[in-house]
Amino acid sequence: MVMKKFNIILFIFLILFNLSCSKEISKNSTLTEKSIELQVAETYKEAKRELETGDVLYAAKKFNEIEILFPQSEWASKSTLMAAYAYYSQDYIFDAIEELKIFIRKYPNHENIAYAEYLMAMCYYEKIVDEKKDLSSLINSKKYFESVINNYPNTDYALDSKFKLNLINDVLASKEIYLGRYYLDKKKWIAAINRFRAVIDNYETTIYTEEALYRLVEVYYILGLEKEAKKYAVLLGYNYQSSEWYEKSYKVFNNTYEKQSQKIAKDDNVLKKIKSIFD
Repeated sequence: MVMKKFNIILFIFLILFNLSCSKEISKNSTLTEKSIELQVAETYKEAKRELETGDVLYAAKKFNEIEILFPQSEWASKSTLMAAYAYYSQDYIFDAIEELKIFIRKYPNHENIAYAEYLMAMCYYEKIVDEKKDLSSLINSKKYFESVINNYPNTDYALDSKFKLNLINDVLASKEIYLGRYYLDKKKWIAAINRFRAVIDNYETTIYTEEALYRLVEVYYILGLEKEAKKYAVLLGYNYQSSEWYEKSYKVFNNTYEKQSQKIAKDDNVLKKIKSIFD
């Protein structure tokens, strides 16, 4: 009987002991989780303070620590993007691009993905030094600006991207015109034609479209392809009757080619007219 009572008491003691241990483990686990969260928050605040005071390299280092040590936390993605901005703010463009590549790859559906792509475009835009020697930065910035415009059209980033894209297209069109003139001077007719056509096909909204059309009139006339020359002259007159380039194209035919009638209505959509002729 005594043994039976002892067993019962022992059983109750074990149950109470296990419950106590369980509560202690749960308490320790909760404290640990809270401690980690507080640690991450403090590190993030420290990084922001350093960024605001101008020590961007130390700030970026602290942001990187959060992403590396706590990759599953909600602070990880934010820290990666902040590290990229920190580098960009002081012209450490290469480092900023590398951080943004990580962010875009790991968090493609993040709420700030539009900003990340816009910042990537701006990084490449800032790297444009001499477009005559290296087009890679121009092309990369154009790619990301177009992505922002197409995927996030209702954002402020899209509005600025359109402005930047127009500037980039002007530079790329001027590059094609420059090369086209070079080939024209060297009498490399096909190469020249391809460059001038590239302006019409790819950069039709730039100021270089008029000259590209005129140069095609000029090249085809030199080659004796008067029908082709007149076709481009018609297109030039249809869109730019008052331009100096139309006047020059008119003179190519020794003043025998008549100007297009003023009855032809003008249309702002140059691309639509160009495509209709060559369809």
